Parts: sequence; C-alpha cells; structure tokens
Amino acid sequence: MASKALQAVVDGMVQGVGFRYATIRQARALGLTGFVRNLDDGRVEVLAEGEEAVLERLAAWLRHGPPGAHVREVESRYLPCRGIYRDFSVRY
Repeated sequence: MASKALQAVVDGMVQGVGFRYATIRQARALGLTGFVRNLDDGRVEVLAEGEEAVLERLAAWLRHGPPGAHVREVESRYLPCRGIYRDFSVRY
C-alpha cells in the first residue's frame, strides 16, 4: 500500500490536557511520522504520514483523545505523502 498523509485539526478542550504528548505516544506506537502542534486559536493540528489503514486508526483515536480532553470536532483530510519526516514530534 502507498503511504499517505493525514492532516487533522482537533477542536475542543485539547490544550493544557496533555493532548500533544499523548498524540506523540499514539503516533509513534503506530509507526507514523509527522508532527503535532498547538494552534493560536486553541485547537491542535496533527500531520501524520504512513499507511492509510494506520492513519485511520490515529484518526479514530483523535476523535476522543487522551483522558482529560474533550474533543468537539475533528476536521481531517488526506494528502499525498511527502516523506520528509523522520519521526513524530511536537512542533512549536
């Protein structure tokens, strides 16, 4: 299967609850590369690359996030994989 990229923006109570670091653990456990970052408007952006079936597992996890988070909405889309990420990390 060809690799793809998942770009997702998560809205809700997702900052200050460990969402980024839980996303890193989840993405790394799935073998994905990319990044997660807080946005100035209180949302969290995720860009992950990998096999589509694995990206779907991450997308499902993003819909609820870690304990303490309250996800209201996830906007997501698939993009072509650029293959430029070596690991999955926080971007500031």
